[in-house]
Amino acid sequence: MKCPFCSDLQNKVIDSRLSKDHNVIRRRRECLGCGKRFTTYERIEETLPLVIKKDGRREPFDRSKIFTGMKKACEKRPISINTIERAVDRIEQGLQDKGEKEIESSAVGERVVNELHEIDEVAYVRFASVYRQFKDVTDFMKEVGKLLKRDSSDHA
Repeated sequence: MKCPFCSDLQNKVIDSRLSKDHNVIRRRRECLGCGKRFTTYERIEETLPLVIKKDGRREPFDRSKIFTGMKKACEKRPISINTIERAVDRIEQGLQDKGEKEIESSAVGERVVNELHEIDEVAYVRFASVYRQFKDVTDFMKEVGKLLKRDSSDHA
């Protein structure tokens, strides 16, 4: 493991702990070169499907892309990183459970939209406006209208 401070490859593990859900191991490390400490996380690498992009290209599923997109949608909202990570975990687990070798990027995007809808409506609209490529304010207002209808039927 390369030290993020000095790039030395020599370090020692000073503490290891399992996450609450027992899916990730957190390791506290100390660099033998500079003496600074850093944390790494280990997770089991499971087979995930290839993502079929709109232009037909195929690329490996990339958890960090989903996390980054969701984090950006949730900026300046009262949403913890842990909440976003759990949502990404659910998306990733859902894809693993399906067991498919390939999946359309649109199906992944819909899973993200659904997770954000449950987490925060503002983040949901932010993400949907980019993901669904709203062309103007009318598209935006239609989506907000759907949200308002859903909210009023939930409270009725």
